[in-house]
Amino acid sequence: MVISHSTAKIAEAVREYEGVKRKHDIGGMVRAFQIDAPQVVASFGEDAAVIKQDQNALLLAADGIWSRLMEVDPYWSGYCAVLVNIHDIAAMGGRPLAMVDVFSIADRTICDQVIRGMRDASLQFGVPIVGGHLHPDTPYSVIDLSILGIARLDSVIYSHTAAPGDHVIVAIDLDGRVHPSCALNWDSVTMKTGAYVRAQISLLQELAEAHLVTAGKDISNPGVIGSLGMMLEVSGMGAEIRVDAIPRPDLEKFNLSFEHWVRMYPGMGFVLTARPEHIEEVCRRFSAVGMTACVIGEVNASSSLTLTGADETVTVFDFAADGIMRLTSQ
Repeated sequence: MVISHSTAKIAEAVREYEGVKRKHDIGGMVRAFQIDAPQVVASFGEDAAVIKQDQNALLLAADGIWSRLMEVDPYWSGYCAVLVNIHDIAAMGGRPLAMVDVFSIADRTICDQVIRGMRDASLQFGVPIVGGHLHPDTPYSVIDLSILGIARLDSVIYSHTAAPGDHVIVAIDLDGRVHPSCALNWDSVTMKTGAYVRAQISLLQELAEAHLVTAGKDISNPGVIGSLGMMLEVSGMGAEIRVDAIPRPDLEKFNLSFEHWVRMYPGMGFVLTARPEHIEEVCRRFSAVGMTACVIGEVNASSSLTLTGADETVTVFDFAADGIMRLTSQ
């Protein structure tokens, strides 16, 4: 039986989720670096750095896999290492071109499984792994990847450009399963064809080039509410979202509570903002590639993310006070 908690319990579950709290150190790292490069259009706070190259934008990103997942399921770790990097480029409205890896190996069996997962995802999504670096004798096993993508410079989807009055859209492929190795991963990709998942990834580029969205981010380790919070934080905005509007699978079928669902990493999911006149078209295009897209709220200038449920309205994050990435100096 699925237990339904109050809005306050959902907000607390998101705030205290380790996938959110692990982002707190980002701000300190951002303040440690000084970027003086006119060709760099955007960097920290985005899913990928944006580097001007004539009329195009080169998109550069990197991501790694949580060691806990590596210990539990090396194959899924290798697969996800590819998947999360492809998501970062797609979220920027770009086309992923190629990846390189940094692989540290302590166990040959783990190594073989990770490589198999990386290979399968690379072939499925059509994005090659073209090189990298290998540490064959470390006391631990870790996989990190970096990815290069490309977009039209005038069509990049940024995280920092959400504005008051924009509607918040969440798009997720709900046709999936709780991954058997990780209860906080929603797998909607491994059972799909290459053509199916490539269409989903390509849709973000189509939305960007049609200028149908104003900001966007992939739903990553912090879950749907945490990922939205990160986008609002870099935009200097707030939002009020309706809990009941967040797309979800049949939670009872999968024996999931709602606060568990909103902390899950979806195999294919994005949070976007768009002007009211473009909402219908954006949702229609997501539906055409098998993803459920819903308006869940509206951006405002409050610098707070609040949840409204049947029982109450609760603040999840106050970005003026601290936030998720702690981008302002404390």
